[in-house]
Amino acid sequence: MSAPRPDLPAWRSLLFVPIVRERFVASAHTRGADGIILDLEDSVPEAEKERARGLVPAAAKEVAKAGADVLVRINRPWHQTFRDIEAAVGPGVMALMCPKVESPEHLGVIAELLDTVEAARGLPAGHTRLVALVETADAYFRVREIAKATPRLVAMSLGAEDFALSVGMEPIAETLQTPKQTVIIAARAAGIIPLGFMGTVADFKDPEVFRQVVRRSRKFGFVAASCIHPSVVHVLNEEYGISPQAIDRAKRMIAAYDDVIARGIGAVTFEGKMIDVPVVERERALLRQAERFAARRGK
Repeated sequence: MSAPRPDLPAWRSLLFVPIVRERFVASAHTRGADGIILDLEDSVPEAEKERARGLVPAAAKEVAKAGADVLVRINRPWHQTFRDIEAAVGPGVMALMCPKVESPEHLGVIAELLDTVEAARGLPAGHTRLVALVETADAYFRVREIAKATPRLVAMSLGAEDFALSVGMEPIAETLQTPKQTVIIAARAAGIIPLGFMGTVADFKDPEVFRQVVRRSRKFGFVAASCIHPSVVHVLNEEYGISPQAIDRAKRMIAAYDDVIARGIGAVTFEGKMIDVPVVERERALLRQAERFAARRGK
């Protein structure tokens, strides 16, 4: 596993908000999500696309009131992609979520356009990050390349429903497990965030069932996820977050390990179990992530 890049955002939860629904936009900042995804794609009817683009600057300011990062999900047909980028790029938008990414070249074109737009608007180069959604059978076989396509890319996810349709399978946990694991591994190899959970949209209906799904997903390597309903934001924050107890245990384990190694003793035990370098490094990574979450809360 490559070390996570130091410039990655500290996300546990990303909440989709239909940008054309004023009531949802107005309340989004109260939901506790680390990021708000202003949606220009699936939740916006074709006839409303142009109006939706014009709403981005004001909506971005509104949903960021409590400190959430702002993302915008753009559309896939290129003629719409270009218009969405022109409308979305600005100081209040951290990232674009790109659906139906087919190849590293796809993200390369978007990154090149962002270079031009950012320069024209006086934004720092690389200001606008990217999140890739892999949603087709063809793209699936290029996830490793996609994950390393551009330094702007900070996260990647499998778009489960569209991917299942592309493959001709039922979008259920059993059929999606292998594809989702592949995306986790590709993201980890590239040092970016694997977004998602080992389940389906249907799991949102019962928060406690969803909690078990997310808890299991963390064991697979997921660290954050998007959701379409605010009722489960707290579940993502709790299950993908790091508890004080976990932080304390990590510190004690690392201290015990370092002490034994410093004394030249080969075998290290902690809480009655043998521990080795990978176990300790996992705990060091946990503490680094905890520091990122703490910095986020303090910003």
